[in-house]
Amino acid sequence: MSTLLTLHRPSPAAGRDAQALHRAATPDFFGWLEHTRAAAGCTRPIRLTGTLTAVEPDTGRMLGERHTDELPDRTLYKACGNRRAAQCPDCAWVYAGDAFQVVRCGLTGGKTVPTTIAAHPVVFATLTAPSFGAVHHRHIPRHTCTGRRRCDCRPAPCHARRAPGTCPHGQAVACFARHDSDDPQLGRPLCLDCYDHDHQAVWNYFSGELWRRTKQAIERHLTALCRRRGIGHVQAVTDSGKVRRVPPVRVSHGKVAEMQRRGAVHFHVLLRLDGVNPHDRHALVPPPAGITADDLDAAIHAAAQQITVTTPSHPDRPQGWSIAWGEQVDVRRIGNGDGDVTDGKVAAYLAKYATKSTEVTGHCSTRLTPDTVDAYADPEGDHLARLIDACWRLGRPTHTPTSNTAAPTGGRQGDLDSKPNPYAGLRRWGHMLGYGGHFLTKARRYSVTFGHLRDIRATYRRTEHDDTITVGVLAFTGSGWLTDGDALLANTAAAQHRERQRVGREELAHETWSEVAA
Repeated sequence: MSTLLTLHRPSPAAGRDAQALHRAATPDFFGWLEHTRAAAGCTRPIRLTGTLTAVEPDTGRMLGERHTDELPDRTLYKACGNRRAAQCPDCAWVYAGDAFQVVRCGLTGGKTVPTTIAAHPVVFATLTAPSFGAVHHRHIPRHTCTGRRRCDCRPAPCHARRAPGTCPHGQAVACFARHDSDDPQLGRPLCLDCYDHDHQAVWNYFSGELWRRTKQAIERHLTALCRRRGIGHVQAVTDSGKVRRVPPVRVSHGKVAEMQRRGAVHFHVLLRLDGVNPHDRHALVPPPAGITADDLDAAIHAAAQQITVTTPSHPDRPQGWSIAWGEQVDVRRIGNGDGDVTDGKVAAYLAKYATKSTEVTGHCSTRLTPDTVDAYADPEGDHLARLIDACWRLGRPTHTPTSNTAAPTGGRQGDLDSKPNPYAGLRRWGHMLGYGGHFLTKARRYSVTFGHLRDIRATYRRTEHDDTITVGVLAFTGSGWLTDGDALLANTAAAQHRERQRVGREELAHETWSEVAA
């Protein structure tokens, strides 16, 4: 009688637990935890080596020097700083906090922004992409729920028609389903062959240029309105000392791009009316008394209806594509009270979407290359595969004659003269379905910058325990934790630290409320 021996391969979880136990058994475990605290919750921290020098801030005198070889793991850990929650939740949580402060300070002031801007007229506008073909959608004609967060209202049929038929490709043009909010069919075309994937990819690519021209049209509309109402230009002094006549009103904005389920971006924009100080053009002063939020509302609608961008010629479409906004343009007032649209709710809403990208569409990848694009692009595949294929195909080297009709997202008008194909960036941003802009941008005068907030946080960390400043001369050696066990321990410690902070904030808020109530 023979004996059958079965060999079991250790599971990854077992190996990770063994690595965590080995790390926890080392004598300097708690020192290692403290050493990794700055990057504890990061998915793939940056590993640095070099020297760290302690400097006295007042005199600049060097107090001591230390090499990273003396630290645990002989390296210094730094958080990756990725804004995308799907890539690194902890760094995205920090980014969302910074985004909240950037947006909120532009509404209420604070952090070098004067609090007087809280009295400036502000509106919250949503600009969407046009239709590129019928898609499955969820529409609730009338809400009867008390709160939208837990909405249980019954949606209307998706695409109900009295005479159901088929499209030229034999697909049904009607859909009587009442889709749930998590239905994977939402955003998918009723007919893939009828849908204009090329136009949508190009629209995503040139949407930044469309917004730039729309912003200019809004300011021109307000300038003409001031002229009609007898509000003259202001004689302002420039940085060079020259005197220029400038319009008496200007618009400062904060903008967040959100990817819809169909793969087209739309913009949520906060627009604030500011005036001009003739003696200090950088000062934030109220707009003229004759210009109100109603005028800003009318300017946004007028600009959204009038502005279009005709893209340069392409071999697949010599006349180019027309880039314009969709019919849905929503403009709401921002209030400081307890209404549906308050500054705090809007700031939290925009900060949430600043950490997202294409995850809502079901696609999430890094930058595509000729070696990896075939795994995602397919001209006969599903909706996302055809969008990526359109980006890759239209962005091919075609040596198209350049045109000064429009500039791609993030480029200047003259950049087109040196590019053989003005659509070449579509390949670079194929993993973003053609959109190459940043997901949170703002006007220079709107609020503080992310760099300013990061500098404040870095300064606090350098001087948290003493009165010295740490200066590092460091070099990159790699990314990621050394073992899966280290990642488990560091991320668990970071999660516990965030939970203690959350509980502490709730207790502090409860004590403050109790004192006010008493």
